[in-house]
Amino acid sequence: LRANAALLVTANLLIWMIDPHFSAELPDEHGLSLCVTSRREVQDLTHGNLTSVPSNLSCNTRYLDLSFNPIRRLNGDSFLRQPHLCFLKITNCGLEEISVDTFDRIPALKALNMSSNKLLTIPELRLPNLKILDLAGNPHQSYALPASFESLVDLDFLSLGSTTAQSVMTDDFGPLLRIPLKHLALGAGIPWKTYEAGALRKLSFQKMSLNASFCGRFDLFDGILRDLNETGATALRLIKPFPDKCELDVDPLENLRTMPNLRNLTIENTWINSSFLELLLKNLWLSTIEDVSFVRLTYNEDTPDGFQLKTLNHSISLRSFTFDGVKHYQIGYPTVNVSCEAASNLIYLKFSGSGMNILLCQSIFALPSLETLDLTNNLLSDYGFWWYTCSYTSVLPKLKRLYLRQNRFSSLSFIAGKTHEMKTLEFLDLSFNSIVLDGKCDWPAHLTEISLSNNNLGNDVFKYLSKSFRKIDLTRTGITAMTQSDVSLLPHLTHLVLSSNGIPFIPDFSESPALVSLHIDQNAITYLSKEMLYRLPRLETLKAGNNPYVCSCDSHWFLTRFDKSILVDWPLDYTCSTPQSLTGLPLSEFKTTDQSCFVWLKVVLALSVLTVIVSIIGGLFYKYDGMWYAKMLMVWIRMKRRGKKRSQLLMNVSFAYHGFISYSHHDAGWVDNQLVPCLENAGFSLCVHERDFVPGDWVIDNIINCVEASYKTLFVLSKHFIQSEWCNYELFFAQHRAISVQEDSLVFILLEPLPDDCLPRKFLRLRSLLRQQTYLEWPSDETKRQVFWASLKSMLRMADKSVALKDVATAISDAARQMTMQVQKSGPSYDRLQ
Repeated sequence: LRANAALLVTANLLIWMIDPHFSAELPDEHGLSLCVTSRREVQDLTHGNLTSVPSNLSCNTRYLDLSFNPIRRLNGDSFLRQPHLCFLKITNCGLEEISVDTFDRIPALKALNMSSNKLLTIPELRLPNLKILDLAGNPHQSYALPASFESLVDLDFLSLGSTTAQSVMTDDFGPLLRIPLKHLALGAGIPWKTYEAGALRKLSFQKMSLNASFCGRFDLFDGILRDLNETGATALRLIKPFPDKCELDVDPLENLRTMPNLRNLTIENTWINSSFLELLLKNLWLSTIEDVSFVRLTYNEDTPDGFQLKTLNHSISLRSFTFDGVKHYQIGYPTVNVSCEAASNLIYLKFSGSGMNILLCQSIFALPSLETLDLTNNLLSDYGFWWYTCSYTSVLPKLKRLYLRQNRFSSLSFIAGKTHEMKTLEFLDLSFNSIVLDGKCDWPAHLTEISLSNNNLGNDVFKYLSKSFRKIDLTRTGITAMTQSDVSLLPHLTHLVLSSNGIPFIPDFSESPALVSLHIDQNAITYLSKEMLYRLPRLETLKAGNNPYVCSCDSHWFLTRFDKSILVDWPLDYTCSTPQSLTGLPLSEFKTTDQSCFVWLKVVLALSVLTVIVSIIGGLFYKYDGMWYAKMLMVWIRMKRRGKKRSQLLMNVSFAYHGFISYSHHDAGWVDNQLVPCLENAGFSLCVHERDFVPGDWVIDNIINCVEASYKTLFVLSKHFIQSEWCNYELFFAQHRAISVQEDSLVFILLEPLPDDCLPRKFLRLRSLLRQQTYLEWPSDETKRQVFWASLKSMLRMADKSVALKDVATAISDAARQMTMQVQKSGPSYDRLQ
């Protein structure tokens, strides 16, 4: 059975640009993932017109790109302050000289790209941690490596290529004999003149990329293949091995049949005609190679019947076949006749960038073992893929994955119906098309994965999906919101990609409990909250970087509590967007605390601290008799506050004494030995009844006169005081005077504690006064007595002594006469012992 495949290539078919060397093998993203954890560690100084490495670089720099600067030399002082530098790129700088000690100060370097410069020799390098080294595009004269390369024990990738080095000698790679490389890339796209047999034989590597032309010197190519077979390499990449219109008088790839270790062959950027393609594929069919790729191929038919590959009586190992980028010059369609038996074991087939617009009946659809079909970047439409004249009786019976991205498909409902014909299809890629939601979609239950990315679908797309879908890619589809009702339409969802949309928050996925992977990066999310992420109990992978995060307490839980091991892009892609003062700050460097973000915690903490402080102060207050000192302080403050008021009130009053002392005879010892001497020596005049009462006058008259003539009345309180009748009279007259003239004229000195239950009924007023009015306690501790005397003296300060209390005295005399009559009837004598 044979089939014709129609290929149409448009004039404007995009052909990828061809790199002069292998730097494309190592994109900068690889260096970022290898070395960088924060954007602050990256320094991009390209096109800066620098003539040397800046000396003010951050010492935390790990990724440094100095490309496209006129830097001619590097020496030991170039990297003095970059001990953590891990990736260094310095390409297209015209670099001519590198001193031996240049890299001594950056031992952590893992990736070094010095391609496309003017180094005449391969530099000495002593970097035991180096994994990636690209020196391609330098005009060194040979491929001989310095002996110092023996120290590059961790080297995985090495790229060498010079437009002036056309010979490879036996000893060129001697320093690499004990280093197990993963990938060795050689050549700069020019023909080699000499290759000494055995130059590569003793090396150890898994893959080789060879960028050299061998037209007319296939003997060199044959020698390389023989040595490559000895290395045990499993992959070979040939870049432009046969230039345009190369005359092939021998079969240059015949040795492929005798290379049992080789499993992967890639041929790039080359010209090939139909006769040579037939010869090449026969060699591939008869080899152990399982994966063949033709990348950016220029095809020409030099036989009238086009490409013919008939049945071969040989077991075929080939499992994967790729055409990625095909250009041809025929006016009509190329003719391809391939035996289905030759392709019966294929499980992977890719035709990309070929301009294909039609799949003819029973062509690719008849491949019995095909599991993956990739038709990316063609011109296929709905009816170009499912040709309307065909009657599909057997449609890819084992196909599991179908890639139709970057084509011209449009009707989602039509495609959904056609997928029923592919009974084993599990994955469908329709990204980068012109898909429209044109009606109800009837999807087969066996289709569980779909990609609709880069189609303008909007928020209604979820209504056109299948409940059987487990993995969905909706990157850049114009979604601005995903509701809980949308989620409920996808109960079996396990993987969802919503990157590059306008979604402001993570939807509620409680209706999709099986979700384990979510990509929601490059959206409009400003923070990740506990409520959002707790709805995803089984989540194993989360990608949420490159969102406009607000650095505030809203992000506190995410920064301090969330398990970031499930974040595939943390911390590199997480930065602050607002406030403006923090714009660009890595989110991992934004610090918050529970105390600053939780008000209730602030209150609890403040109260706790306050309680501790109060407890400590209270303990010290109690231990060192703080209550007593506090009372004395209050007395002093009160006297100060009332000083002005008393001065105005007593402005026209004159006194003979600072104070009249009322006390019991039992306390006379303390009064005579302590109170009177201390106050009178301080300049105060005191009235004491034993000394200052006028002989012959009534006792009541003497009490009244002394109270009137004194600025204060001092009561020395004790258990004996409350047993004295005369003391009660003196208290009465002094209290009456305080109410009439000077409310602050009473001073109570407590010699000893007086319990409330020991006060007689006649002294109930004294109990009330002691509760309302501040009194002084006589301290037993001598260290406190100085404070006691200071407080007492401050109470006795007088204002003016100009006018006597005539009116008041008259009022008191009237009241005294009535009391005298009562006293005469009862007949007490003025004895303080009563």
